[in-house]
Amino acid sequence: MPIDFKGSHFPKSVILFAVFFYVRYGVSYRDLEEIMAERGVDVDHATLNRWVVKFSPLIAANAQARKRSTAVSWRMDETYIKVRGKWMYHYRAVDRDGQTLDFMLSERRDTAAARRFFKRAVGNNGVPGRIAIDKSGANLAGLQSLNAILKFTGVGRIIDVVQSKYLNNIVEQGHRFIKRITRPMLGFKAFHSAAATLAGIEVTHMIRKGQFGQTSVSAFKQFAALAA
Repeated sequence: MPIDFKGSHFPKSVILFAVFFYVRYGVSYRDLEEIMAERGVDVDHATLNRWVVKFSPLIAANAQARKRSTAVSWRMDETYIKVRGKWMYHYRAVDRDGQTLDFMLSERRDTAAARRFFKRAVGNNGVPGRIAIDKSGANLAGLQSLNAILKFTGVGRIIDVVQSKYLNNIVEQGHRFIKRITRPMLGFKAFHSAAATLAGIEVTHMIRKGQFGQTSVSAFKQFAALAA
């Protein structure tokens, strides 16, 4: 769905460049303010923050709808993200080829959060044949709960669950990319801004992995196209 930029005091191209640069290169908002000034754009860091928080989730939603088909064998894991000085949990799922399936920031790492994430991922990507998880009891319980729902609703199949640390190496590689980008951002002050920023970071990671089938097009142009 095209994103509405009406009411913005800056051109769409300027807004998209700022959002892309922030979520792709891991700079602070103060640094981005200086970068934009070097390009002749006078915009304060608070406005840059509002742009990222507003537009990143919208672009991520379009990315979810437009990404290429993924495999039915999944890998799922979570990584730690600090928000307001507390550790929170960024759930992530990829397929066997490392293609991003879904992601979700949660204040808790428990069965309810795992179930919510799996339901979201299945809703966006369909029912997989298999999901590999680590030895987490909460993730296992979340998947078992989802399987009970699938069985009750008559979907026709349930998900095969595999608990293996080795199989999850591919999703952990993506964790490193997320941490590398968030490290220079000087921490998140609010849950909603953290979730929005992580959504934008995940989109740029999907672009790097060629999930939109436009490998000959620059990363920024692919990012901007997701807003159209």
